[in-house]
Amino acid sequence: MTKLNKKLIFYIIGMLLVFNGGAMLFSSLVSLITNDGVLQEVTLSAIITIVMGYSIMILTKSNIRQINKRDGYLIVTIGWLTMVFSGMLPYYLTNSITYFPNLFFETMSGYTTTGSTILNDIEALPKSIIFWRSMTHWLGGMGIIVLAIAILPLLGIGGMQLFSAESPGTGISGDKIHPRISDTAKRLWMIYVGLTIVETLLLNLAGMSFFDAINNSMSNIASGGFSSRNASIGFWNDNPLIQYIIIVFMFLAGTNFILIYFGLTGRIKKIIQDTELKWYISFISIFTLFITIALFVSVDLTQTDVFHPQIYGKLESSFRHALFQVVAIVTTTGFVTGDFISWTPFITMFFFGIMFLGGSSGSTSGGVKILRHLILIKNGILEFKRSLHPNAIIPLRHNNSVVEKPIVIHVLAFFILYLILFIIGAGVLSLLGLDFTSAIGGAASSIGNVGPALGSLGPTSNFDSLPEMGKYWCSFLMLVGRLELFTVLILFTPYFWRDH
Repeated sequence: MTKLNKKLIFYIIGMLLVFNGGAMLFSSLVSLITNDGVLQEVTLSAIITIVMGYSIMILTKSNIRQINKRDGYLIVTIGWLTMVFSGMLPYYLTNSITYFPNLFFETMSGYTTTGSTILNDIEALPKSIIFWRSMTHWLGGMGIIVLAIAILPLLGIGGMQLFSAESPGTGISGDKIHPRISDTAKRLWMIYVGLTIVETLLLNLAGMSFFDAINNSMSNIASGGFSSRNASIGFWNDNPLIQYIIIVFMFLAGTNFILIYFGLTGRIKKIIQDTELKWYISFISIFTLFITIALFVSVDLTQTDVFHPQIYGKLESSFRHALFQVVAIVTTTGFVTGDFISWTPFITMFFFGIMFLGGSSGSTSGGVKILRHLILIKNGILEFKRSLHPNAIIPLRHNNSVVEKPIVIHVLAFFILYLILFIIGAGVLSLLGLDFTSAIGGAASSIGNVGPALGSLGPTSNFDSLPEMGKYWCSFLMLVGRLELFTVLILFTPYFWRDH
């Protein structure tokens, strides 16, 4: 194993800081346009971040330009933490959030696209801070690391190991947008930006203000959950069109971006043949049917402000809210149109279960991912066949390609580690004083980057009630979940730090 290239690691960290500071300048522009009174503070945050990043780049400039795997893991994890710490500045300097555990939690929730919040009155924040809050989602959604590797080749730095560490996925997809990883990153970001622009325009045309539209679009395409309104998307419960538009883009954000690229370039056959997409659509359809029936039969929609059945009738209202919440939880976007844990105990447990599903691989969603579930299910079925025919060679296939055994083992290891971390996560939250429902909900939501949880951390509440250590612990779970477990946890192994 090669030695760590410390200079190169810090050089790229400096570059990420420059990117982050540049993003803060957009918030400065929002402050200038809206005259929200914090222009100086937001601009100062940007300047401090850019100067710090540029200084690190100058001090660590090196002729060694190749990133190895160990460098990649460190760059991604340390880079993410660096983004979080620098991303606190706008909140802190504008006095929007001053308590450090809250600062760390809110910013980590932003960059990991979790969407959990400690804020009680979002609408009271300066407009530029609301925008920055959404921007942290947007940067973290596609991964600023992926943006960085689009630039790395211009500096003579190979970015493949960095891309692999940031987006480990399952390693079984044979489809590529472009042979060069930097060109793949550029195309992914073009799709990402394009979807954000299109959704912003559609929401604006549907009746949402431009400011609300761009904020909710950035959160949506990132599969985040931060909204510009205290009631989240429930603020527009009297405008079904807005909610249907958001549902469509939540679905797209949870779809493999490579398939979206194939669709834009006319390769429709690739989309039709994709097994994961078929199951993604099937799961959402079946779950929506269950919840629609449960709402229609069991919930009196006229007795709550959440629903407006008078617009198109009780059936449409039941269907829309069921579809919205199913897509929001499956894709780990975390937007809400109402307090789904108050509907019925069955619905509450149902949503808790699908927090472990996740969207498609290659999407901005969190969770286990549907592809991993398919591999686990197929492998389980094949084990029955192998028990009956022990001498037979029965390969596991996905999209008509054989899935190699090391990949199956990797998926099994991921799933087991995910469950262990969830159990430990819930146990720690229980030790910190949370009741059973809140503890399991908080752990599942944090590691899955879902957003709303259960109990005292439910959709109409927030995470402000968590004790100080609980906020740090949930932040850790968010980071581990966002970087797909191994990228962060490998740093805790002695083997990683040995030079061989």
